Amino acid sequence: MTATSGRLLQLLALLQARRDWPGGELAERLGVSARTIRRDVERLRALGYPVDALSGPAGGYRLRAGTAMPPLLLDDEEAVAIAVGLRGAASMSVAGIEETAVRALVKLEQILPSHLRRRVGALRAATTTLPAGWWGGSDATVDPDALTVLASACRDREIVRFAYRRRDGEGSRRRVEPHSLVSLGHRWYLVAWDAEREDWRTFRLDRLERPAAMGTRFTAREVPGGDPAAFVGRNLRDAQHRHVARVTLHAPADELRARFPTMWGVLEPRSDRTCEYRGSDDSLDWLALRIAGLGVEFEIHEPPELAERCRELGARLARAGAGQPARRSVAPATR
Repeated sequence: MTATSGRLLQLLALLQARRDWPGGELAERLGVSARTIRRDVERLRALGYPVDALSGPAGGYRLRAGTAMPPLLLDDEEAVAIAVGLRGAASMSVAGIEETAVRALVKLEQILPSHLRRRVGALRAATTTLPAGWWGGSDATVDPDALTVLASACRDREIVRFAYRRRDGEGSRRRVEPHSLVSLGHRWYLVAWDAEREDWRTFRLDRLERPAAMGTRFTAREVPGGDPAAFVGRNLRDAQHRHVARVTLHAPADELRARFPTMWGVLEPRSDRTCEYRGSDDSLDWLALRIAGLGVEFEIHEPPELAERCRELGARLARAGAGQPARRSVAPATR
């Protein structure tokens, strides 16, 4: 922390400690000149903290009523990062953390300067969360500036344009009417009406670049089904990925649907005790773990690569359960 930042925190602490402060006494407490105090007060005002000047022979300062909470000196990126973290925690399945995260997010918005409060509020209002389900992990990262640009456009009903890279690597320019942001924990999606294609689309934010509001307003449309998170979930469940599985599960379809309401794929009853599961993923590992995580006996019909991956996974788990050391993979020699 720089000396100036530390002094600003000290100054705020003094201003909230009592109602009125003569300028000279503040300067003496902080070991600086009265001119430095005036500059620091201007810095606080620029950050959005309401410090009033007092009239009189000696002059002085007062932190306006309603701002006596401990101050936060956050830049835009830090505020967005905290809001995203709290927003995600509010939808987690950890007992007791949801309500705590919501309370913390509300408190954060109350004490942020107005320009940051508006950005964080737009992000909160525009974001919905898909409940925990059987999606794969991802190391994809999202630009916080892109999040707030899109959230503000959702709030203000403003058309945005951006560059987009599809799963196959093909790039394009898009012009859309943004509706909502949906968080899956590891991944973020934008639900929007694509003006050129005249249809609803979902866009992964880690594949989206340089979003910019165009200054053109639009009339809001209703997302199919009325629930943006459910819309994204349906699209992901119905999407055909690289590996498509057909598996017999030894459990009733209704029982599995009740236990795993967000399981991606299709379940079709085959008998009172079995059903067929059809699902897909770009990763064989995640597809194998998704099926194994159902906790029932199963038989893989296709693809053969999935059966082989399950055998490898089973052998690895058996070695771990027996306390055997992991096998080392030997990299091929390079020439």
